Amino acid sequence: MVLSKANILALVLGYPLFTVFWTVVFWTRIAGRYQPTWESLDTRPLPDWYDNAKVGLLIHWGLFSVPSFGSERFWQEWKGGNHKFVHFMMKNYPPNFTYQDFASQFKAEFFDPKEWTEVFEASGARYIILTSKHQEGYGMWPSPYSWNWNCKDVGPNKDLVGELASAVKSYTPQIRFGVYYSLPEWFNPLYELDRKNHSKSNTYVSTKVLPELYSIVRRYQPEIIVSEDDEREPDSYWNSTLFLSWLFNESPVRRTVVVNDRWGSGTFCRHGSYFTCYSAGTLPPHKFERRISLDRHSLGYRREARLGDYLSIYELIASIAETVSCGGNILINIGPSPDGRIPPIMEERLRQVGAWLDVNGEAIYASIPWTHQNDTITRGIWYTKDKDLDRTYAIVLNWPEDCLLFLGAVEPSKETKIFLLGYETPDAKFIRLKTCPKSEANGPGSSLCQELALHCCFEGYSYHLSGMSYSYLCFRME
Repeated sequence: MVLSKANILALVLGYPLFTVFWTVVFWTRIAGRYQPTWESLDTRPLPDWYDNAKVGLLIHWGLFSVPSFGSERFWQEWKGGNHKFVHFMMKNYPPNFTYQDFASQFKAEFFDPKEWTEVFEASGARYIILTSKHQEGYGMWPSPYSWNWNCKDVGPNKDLVGELASAVKSYTPQIRFGVYYSLPEWFNPLYELDRKNHSKSNTYVSTKVLPELYSIVRRYQPEIIVSEDDEREPDSYWNSTLFLSWLFNESPVRRTVVVNDRWGSGTFCRHGSYFTCYSAGTLPPHKFERRISLDRHSLGYRREARLGDYLSIYELIASIAETVSCGGNILINIGPSPDGRIPPIMEERLRQVGAWLDVNGEAIYASIPWTHQNDTITRGIWYTKDKDLDRTYAIVLNWPEDCLLFLGAVEPSKETKIFLLGYETPDAKFIRLKTCPKSEANGPGSSLCQELALHCCFEGYSYHLSGMSYSYLCFRME
């Protein structure tokens, strides 16, 4: 007779077999679950897809897109007495006009989710995040917990989150879909009541926030959830760990979902799949994401924006190179118009980024930080490394003076081969490439520098090197 573990436990402990069996089942299930504590939740590994993606888009779209003035925080600024916003309202709207009156003007009549996905694909982004609810509280989906304050009940009469989620999954399955959700709402009376009670009550959370979060996940299955808090209430008020334990254990996206680090005061840069506190330039100890907005002054659409208010393609590529070389992801923010269009200048920037990634993507996607993040001699050079192959990439952001490029972090061997991505065949022009030892005493004029031939390139193109212990550039070195 062969005894099972349950049989043996029953004999040793003297308990009935039935009791021991269900005890074993219970503890087996508990052992494989994330508990609603940060100590447990922080042990969850980061899904590989997010680390490999590198480039994402954040879409700030909501009722604030209707006045399209100042910033996405229009309501708060107006009601807070900011003269710029107060004057704008006095000049352009009748005296009794309220923020709620903007809802009927939110039409999204030109919103074409399939067309949006074509732009996303052309941009080279590997994930997109749509605002499902901003601090204004207006729902971009038919939330049953936000009656007459969502895009189905008042405004476009559409499920905007649902239509975009469906389009992304249908037309661009290689792109992951995510949502942004603000925990607080500026003028929600339930939230204000909880705050007056010093957060000893959480009626707003139990009747609004948590039901909406569970509903969004079940309905749209977002693989990224970007939460927003005001750093005033602790995570215990928001019941954040309870929701996240369900998200990681039982939700339909439990194996692939990632979350940020804004789940109540004390969680920023401490708890989350990735952190948002680091900036490019140094190699941080934790996976991070850096957000940049195409409009320097607003996350939402602004009608008064001028050409100089938008980032140039050079600034975008520089931000991507700096961030990815330090192990981070870059999140590029855009703000659609209230009629549902991605503004042409934003579409142009996204397509320009995509064109650059078409050539240099192998230096970005699924890369890992190299020994050096930037060069020790020449400014504007950022390095990445292929995680599987013996290849190092150097992204050069500035045209080398006299076509002579000095690299202080590169130590090539006799077997090292250098390629300019996009120009794999010999060209009539050449850049001379010199690599210099790491010693601070050596500089571009040192006799120890070795000169290599490199095909001529355009600014911002990559090179690739492999078979070397050190390297850097948007060259490929092998």
